[in-house]
Amino acid sequence: MSIKGNCHCGAVEFELDARPEWMTDCNCSICRRIGALWVHSAIDTITITAPPGATIRYIQGDRLLAVHSCRTCGCTTHWENLQKDETDHMAVNFRMVDPEITQPLRVRHFDGADSWKFLD
Repeated sequence: MSIKGNCHCGAVEFELDARPEWMTDCNCSICRRIGALWVHSAIDTITITAPPGATIRYIQGDRLLAVHSCRTCGCTTHWENLQKDETDHMAVNFRMVDPEITQPLRVRHFDGADSWKFLD
């Protein structure tokens, strides 16, 4: 089963080739501001479709990941891992997915602001 999501204007789309066990709600400084519900997966299970230059790539603080937002509508769609030795995963923002698909999924709260542990 694949799950599709897209930004508000439709310029950036993603497809996940696996059903996630949960979505992650992180409280780090960027995630709490954008209100994302992340689904982490191996890069080879996610396809991002967007024209060149369709996203704004934001690299913050520790420079471990780049957050991508649509240049047109501003929706944050995904992040890419910038760690050279850990590039096998990324995350997509399931707020961009139809609520009928996300509603039954469990939300796990992650303390990205302090302990780097799940709080459940």
